[in-house]
Order: sequence, then C-alpha cells, then structure tokens
Amino acid sequence: MVAAAVAALACLVIVPLIEMVVTTFKLAARDVRRVEGAQAGDWSLYYWKKLLCSEVSQNMLYKPLMHSLLIATAVSVFSIGLGGAIAWLMVRSDLPFKKFFSLAMIVPYMIPSWCKSMAWIAVFKTARIGGTQGFLSYLGLEPPDWLAYGPVAIICVLTIHYYAYAYLLISASFRSINSELEEMGEILGAGKLLMLRKITFPLVMPAIASSFILIFSKAMGTFGVPAFLGLKTGYYTISTMLYTSIKQQQTAMAFSISLILIGIAAVIIFINQQVIGTRKSYATIGGKGGRSNVLSLNKWKPMVVCLLFLFLGFCVFLPIGILVLQSLMLKLGDYSPSNFSLHYWVGLGKPDIFYGEPGVFRNPQFLQVLGNSLKLVVVASLVATVFGQLIGYVTSRGRQLKSGKLVEQLVFIPYLIPSIAFGAMYLSMFSVERAVTFAGLKVTFFPVLYGSFLLLVLVTVVKNLPFSSRAGSANMMQINVELEEAAQIENAGFITRFRRIVFPLSKGGFMSGFMLIFMAVMKELDLLVILISPNTQTLPYMAYSYMSGGMEQFSNVVAIIMFVVVFVIYWIANKFFNADITQGF
Repeated sequence: MVAAAVAALACLVIVPLIEMVVTTFKLAARDVRRVEGAQAGDWSLYYWKKLLCSEVSQNMLYKPLMHSLLIATAVSVFSIGLGGAIAWLMVRSDLPFKKFFSLAMIVPYMIPSWCKSMAWIAVFKTARIGGTQGFLSYLGLEPPDWLAYGPVAIICVLTIHYYAYAYLLISASFRSINSELEEMGEILGAGKLLMLRKITFPLVMPAIASSFILIFSKAMGTFGVPAFLGLKTGYYTISTMLYTSIKQQQTAMAFSISLILIGIAAVIIFINQQVIGTRKSYATIGGKGGRSNVLSLNKWKPMVVCLLFLFLGFCVFLPIGILVLQSLMLKLGDYSPSNFSLHYWVGLGKPDIFYGEPGVFRNPQFLQVLGNSLKLVVVASLVATVFGQLIGYVTSRGRQLKSGKLVEQLVFIPYLIPSIAFGAMYLSMFSVERAVTFAGLKVTFFPVLYGSFLLLVLVTVVKNLPFSSRAGSANMMQINVELEEAAQIENAGFITRFRRIVFPLSKGGFMSGFMLIFMAVMKELDLLVILISPNTQTLPYMAYSYMSGGMEQFSNVVAIIMFVVVFVIYWIANKFFNADITQGF
C-alpha cells in the first residue's frame, strides 16, 4: 500500500510540480526572438529576470503580490477573531438556540465566496462604475467607489466566507478542553478575559494556527472574489494576474508566479511548525476524564443573541436574499413591482433581453451543465474519500515509520499549491502526450486529457487529497489496532479486515469526509476555470460565464440553484447518515 501510494503521488503530484519548475527555465518558441542567439527549448533565466527585475515587474508581480499579502493577512486575522469568538460562544457558553446557530453558522461554507461578491456588488455598486445603480443608490445613499470595489470590499467578502473555517476548526478544539481548567482559574479569582488569555487561548493555539494557514493559503490563491471586485477597477491580485498570464498563453510566467505562491505558503507553514514546536503541552484529553461545563453569559445573554441574529441576517441570509431578489428583476436597479418577473428562471427568450437568451430552466445547456456538476462532485468526492481513507490508514498505522511520514508529506503538497496554479499545472501536463518508446513498444505515461471529464475528476481528486487523507487519518486513529490484530489471529486478510472491521467502524467519518469534499467540489471555480471545455462546463463556470458577459440575473439563478443543491444534499446526509462536516474538519 505504501509503495502504491508513493508511486501514485509521485506521478500525480511530484512529476507535475517538477514539470512546472522546468517550464520556467526553458525558453518557449514564442519568446526566442527576445533572447539573442537562443533557440526554443534552451535553458534560460529569461522568465525569472522578466518577473523579478524588469520594467514590468512592478505591475506583474510586486504590486499584485502586495495586494494579495494585504488581503490574505487581513482576512486571516478578522476571520479567526470572528470565528473564534463564535466558536467559544457555541461550545463554552450557555448560549440559547445552539441547534439553530450550529447549522446557520456553516451556511457560508455552502455558498461560494464569489456568490457573496455578487451580492456585495448588488448592494454597494454605483452607476459610476457598475453601469446600473445598486440597492443603496436606489435608496438615495451613494456609497463611495472604494466600498463597492477594491481591497476593502474583497476583505469584507472573504472574511464573511472564511470565518466558517476558523469556526469549525476552533470549535472542535474547544470541545476537547476540560472545563475544570477554566473553573480552577475562576476559583482563583480570574475574570473571563484573563481566563481566555491565560488558559483557553494557549490550549487552542494549534487550531488557531491551523486556521491561519488554511485561510491565508486560500485567500492568497482565491480567484473569483478578486476577479469580480477588483478587475473592474484595475485592482490585480497575484491570482488574477496568474489567470491573465495563462489566458495570454504566458505559461512560463504563470508558473513562475505559481512557484512564488507555493514558496510563500511553505514559509508560512514552516513558521507555524516552529511556533507549535516550541510548546509541546497541548494535550487536552487525558486518562482522568473531564467535564465540559459551560460558562454563564449572565446579563450579556440577550445582547449576544441579538448580535448573532444580526450577524446571521446581514452576513448569511441577506446575501442569499439579494441573489434571489436580483434573479427576479428584469432590469437591475429598478425596484418597482412591475420590474419583477420569473423570466430569468423559466421565461422564453426575448430579442430585447440579453440577445434572446431563454430562462435557465428553459436553456437546453443547463441540464447538461447540471449533470456535469453532479457527476463530477459524486465521482470526485467518492474517489477522493476512498483514497483519503486508505492513505489515512497508511499514515495512521505508520506514524512512527518513515514510510508513513513520507506518504503524509507527499499527500500534503497539493495543499501548498494555489488552486488556479494547480489547474495550470495539470493543463500543461495533460495537454500533450508524453510517451517513451522502449524496444519498439510505445508506453504512454501522460495521455492527452485536455477537454475531457477525466481530467476534471483527476485534478479535483488530487487537489482534495490533503483534506480527505487528514479526515481519513483522524478517522482511522480512533480505531484501535487491537481489533485488526484479533481478526488477524483468525487468519483474516487485509481486505476482509478492512471490509468487516475498519470500514463499518469508520463509516460515520467516511460520510463526513465525503460531504466535506462534496461541498468543496460543487462550488469549485478557481481550480477548474482554465480546464473546462464547452462539453464539460459546471454550474460555477456557467455562473462565472454569465457574470463575465454582464448577465448578472442569469448568474444569480445558477448560484441559487447551486446553493439549494448543496444544502439539500447536506441536510439529507446529516439527517439519514449522521454526516457532519465538523468531523471532516
């Protein structure tokens, strides 16, 4: 199993990564005339010099990189502060309506971040930039342009989206803390703020650090929100610059930018490991048992409940409501009753409305796109979860062995690579056939897969392996090896042991991991945006295409359908299979 895992990961992760590095040092045919005496395929530092120290470096790298670092840092800090506070209230306090809040707080994870940017534009845009007035402009309140587009808008939208990651990770950590630790501090006269700073915060530090890495990496590599809220005003981030380079067929430059992003992610993770490594006493579950008593909010309870309802209203339900409202408006910016219609849902095409484009449910292409999305999420989620459980088995049973550590490190590499860069890497690897001829026999290592459904499944599975394998590892570590040893004594082989013992005991975690991947794939845009062909379009890409073409109402309809599909399937999985994405996290 170790040999198979290492071989598969080497082919699907290491080889494409090496290919990416090599491409940045080889001169492409289109750039031969720019280097005197050079030929196509020669080794050269041309692309790195152009990116790092040329007259275009400022606009191509340094300015977008500073924008991305600013956004990623701000979003990480605000998301962790917000998500951590909500996690403490949900787990460690006597907050009422917890069952409702626990579901409502993860709704942002079900909605793609770029959908929230569409709602943000609908509220804050002005006729000066947006072409039509937004909701505030309609009410006579003219918001400044910097609030509608640019860094403030991007940071706000991403914070509203990514706080859910911090909430899920930190709340899981809070649940493992013995409340006696805080009670002892209270006995000694410590106030709530002092206990948070001296007891609770240090114990959840690993979860906070993990949240920072996850949110920072995703904010650095996200494409949809900066594209919607930045490109219209010329505000480029490193991800939108990378996308522009790929679309302009500057592959080597795009890969160079990608490697810089990977390097930044690696440095952040190294710093995190050093910080965590200086403190080893993070154990919160011991052999003495413990309690999880909650702390009373006392007189602050009504205010806290009101604040949470306001937060959910403005940051969770309002964006959904705005998307629904806009999908019913024949003309954006006109809020009169006569302007509302189901045309963009079920209407026949009219020549005077978006070139006769019919409503989404009357568009014959929609059913194909919906089928593509459902097929992709089911196949990719199932394959990723199965492989994640198997890799988790290898790493959990071999944590003290070099082989287990090697597999764990290899499977973590896709996490370092921004989604759009990972998609570009697979585009380069599978756009031309790579084969060798040995003794007259042709052996193909990497076939041409561009434009195929298989490529989308492959890139989605590999990109999500870090999540599925970590969920699998956590799942397998809860199953004592003694159970397998007992079966082994009865001469049960590995397949029998896995089928009769391991899988039945881990099916709850399997479903949770499956739903975690399912939701991530269903709303995926950054990873697939440059790999999708006309025959393999998905719902996120369809919404992005509508939005790029100025057909915002059509885009809103598709976004709402996507959210409903995710929410309904998660509800079914939670109701009938006890799936909980918190366990997956």
